[in-house]
Amino acid sequence: MSIRRIHAAPGHVTPVGPYSQAVVANGLVFTSGQIPARSDPTDQPAEFSDQVRQTLRNLQAILEEAGSNLDHVIKVNTYLTETEQLTEYNSVYEEFFGAHKPARTSVCVSLWGVSLEIECVAALIEPAKEL
Repeated sequence: MSIRRIHAAPGHVTPVGPYSQAVVANGLVFTSGQIPARSDPTDQPAEFSDQVRQTLRNLQAILEEAGSNLDHVIKVNTYLTETEQLTEYNSVYEEFFGAHKPARTSVCVSLWGVSLEIECVAALIEPAKEL
């Protein structure tokens, strides 16, 4: 089995710890949690809806770097800091996923300096052929 680790998508925020933003294995992409950071973890949009958009753009960038995209997402895990955020989150989430509705889990947790974090599992667009 071949495993490819992606530390960061070019032009996007690099991880703040010793981990990969995505790991590709067996035709699947497993992402680490993405946050609403733009240039660095402290540079985040002010409005929650824009934070959701930025987080999903960051997720999209790492998926594309791995050879996938939002249309190939199988499962999403979402971590919110306030239960009241769910309605607004769902509205923005639908902008990105539309009729494509991956399986999803959403939970309310305490996070470090961010209002949400999103991770996912996606299929590669064209899985690598075994040698």
